Amino acid sequence: MAPELYWNETIETMERGDLDALVDERVKYTVRYASEHSPFYRRWFAAHRIDPASVTCHEDLLELPIVEGNTIRENQPPNTPDFAFLSVKNKDVFTIHETTGTSGIPKSFFLTWEDWERYAEKYARAFTMEELVPGDRLVVCASYGMNIGANTMTLAAHLVGLSVVPEGKCTFPVRVIRNYRPTVIVGSVFKLLRLARRLRADGIDPAESGVRRLIIGGEGFAEESRAYLEKVWGCDAYNTYGSTEGTMCGECSVKQGLHCPEDLAHVDLYDPAMGRFVKDGEDGRLVLTTLLPPGGKAGTLLLNYDTEDWSRVVTRGRCACGRTHLKILPPWREAETVVIQGCSVNRIEIERAVFQPDNLDSITGEYEAFVYGDEDETILRVSLECADPARADRKAIERAFTDALLADRADLQEAHEGGRLRILFHFTPPGGLELAAVKGRPKRLVDRR
Repeated sequence: MAPELYWNETIETMERGDLDALVDERVKYTVRYASEHSPFYRRWFAAHRIDPASVTCHEDLLELPIVEGNTIRENQPPNTPDFAFLSVKNKDVFTIHETTGTSGIPKSFFLTWEDWERYAEKYARAFTMEELVPGDRLVVCASYGMNIGANTMTLAAHLVGLSVVPEGKCTFPVRVIRNYRPTVIVGSVFKLLRLARRLRADGIDPAESGVRRLIIGGEGFAEESRAYLEKVWGCDAYNTYGSTEGTMCGECSVKQGLHCPEDLAHVDLYDPAMGRFVKDGEDGRLVLTTLLPPGGKAGTLLLNYDTEDWSRVVTRGRCACGRTHLKILPPWREAETVVIQGCSVNRIEIERAVFQPDNLDSITGEYEAFVYGDEDETILRVSLECADPARADRKAIERAFTDALLADRADLQEAHEGGRLRILFHFTPPGGLELAAVKGRPKRLVDRR
């Protein structure tokens, strides 16, 4: 069956002027809804002396204060008796969810059935962008617990006409591939690479398994690791960015940024160091505003909410795929950034250096990095997993990693040449990394200073 070009063509291809007008209508309604139904925002408007009626368009959001990510935790038990972000009556709550809690106490979110329909709409658009078609068999390797991702994808799959194999993890038995012949798998880069190694050990070439699409979610990744994943599996791998907060973006076949569903979630980008919103093309933290259609309800509603994830607007023009909704760079997490000799280094930069093509004949791609030292000298210790450490060309791997990490980073290169940054390497057989013993989502870049 030929893939559909769009899930909601009228909305996804709407001219910029009409799309902005639709967003403005929803901003106006959503702000009014927040002032009437959200205990937190009712107090927030009063504390900042904001008249909700004065917010009539998306540009007005730029004049409002930023709501920090930790604010949700501060306004729920055990810090407060009630959930101040709950924006409907209890009888209207369909499900209750929590974030993963990797960066602190889990944040609570309440969803109405309308919220579910909107969340599923976002993923249905993404699945259609990624050329999934009715009859595809989708293995979901994401948690079916209180985190919302897997549940939302399952509902979206029903809308699109996909059959779901709800495994929840990529450690499922190889017989699932043999017996059910899935055509699409959702998982993180490393889960999918581990699955490929298990298939090979069982005599199955991943590229001959019948899987024709991989959808990457759960964490950011370097383009080099995507290229390696596609080579291993012999098919396209598409990026998605989703969160319980509602920022669900998908990548079209152009693969030059993620489309944001502007009619359902409004994003601005903010630089806390400069204390201002940034222009298109500049890096900033994604600031999210839930958008409701007039008459709609939301269990947990967010205005100007700082996701603490960084990105950049790629374009607001019409994409080659025909969509007009803005595109952003795949977000990177501030929590995965360390400062080395005054230079900010994100985990994805480490990963890019790991996944140099010449290295991948010897290493598996599994890695972890630790930062030690003081203000005079910083040590970056990189541990790399090898299929056979005794046969690995360690000097070549170290050289390729160092050259890639320092490329286009004159600040890091200066620190390295000046002896203020030392890069040490450790090579280990499979299973020898510290993160191998950690349950859940491990940290691959750890500051131990």
